[in-house]
Amino acid sequence: MRKLPDIKAVREKLRVKKPWDDVIIFILNVLVAIPVFIIIHQNLLDPDWPYEIDRILLFIVIVVILQLVLRLLRRIIIICIAIYLLVLVYNSIFGDFGFTTVAEDYNSMLFNMAEDPNPQDIIIAKLLPFPNKSKILAAIEYDNPDVRNFALMATTKNFKNIKGYKQYRTTVQCFAVFKEIKKRWNYVNDPRGREYIARASETVQHFSGDCDDHAILMAACIRAIGGTPRIISTDAHLYPEMLIGTQKDFEAINYIVKEILFKNESKGKTLHYHIDEHGQIWLNLDYTATYPGGPFMSEEVLGALTLY
Repeated sequence: MRKLPDIKAVREKLRVKKPWDDVIIFILNVLVAIPVFIIIHQNLLDPDWPYEIDRILLFIVIVVILQLVLRLLRRIIIICIAIYLLVLVYNSIFGDFGFTTVAEDYNSMLFNMAEDPNPQDIIIAKLLPFPNKSKILAAIEYDNPDVRNFALMATTKNFKNIKGYKQYRTTVQCFAVFKEIKKRWNYVNDPRGREYIARASETVQHFSGDCDDHAILMAACIRAIGGTPRIISTDAHLYPEMLIGTQKDFEAINYIVKEILFKNESKGKTLHYHIDEHGQIWLNLDYTATYPGGPFMSEEVLGALTLY
């Protein structure tokens, strides 16, 4: 009868000799702590403490707990390393949180800790009736072939070869539309004494008009490629915004805009956005801005027209 291997002997073979076991435990602690910290941080409410003390304390607590756990498992540290690598490789191939995602989230988190962007305002549900609502809704022809074809062209012309951040592909493509319209836009007033609301299919021919024409075209193009736009009304101005999502999503988008897509245009500046009553973040796409999230025109928000 074949003799079973001695458990103590197997454990001894899997044990790393000193001082290398402490070195491996420290490295493994850091490798595990970073994704664990990112996941926990993304799912906790931000208490908005000064100097990011809450994030620092959270990371320290995670590191301490992991250090204690890994020391208890030091006799099978090789197995722990193997499990860690297998989990990351599996998630990189089949899941949504592998090597690339960890690196992207980590870069975004560190960048936002330094930038610490803040919302301009919170828009609540109870606003004034939206002016010319029916005409504007009819003008946002997101299913018009000319409008959609222009939006598709913009996505092939701008930011097509951006690597990574695949979960934000639609948002990046909407930024490509913003860039193309911004580059072509020619501001022209309405006829004297009349509010002329041009359909998106009209405006896409010449890329000229006033603020409501720009907002309508931008909203139509964003909707045409899968984004969620809305139009904001103030006392004498309309401008478009697009849905970014949660605070976690905004951290990634803040990094993408400022460090990848519009690095020169946004250098030394901040992103401006609104938060709705559901806690969702909407980014400013006004024609007056040179990058998504550029400054507002500092007018009180009176109404919001959302296209879900």
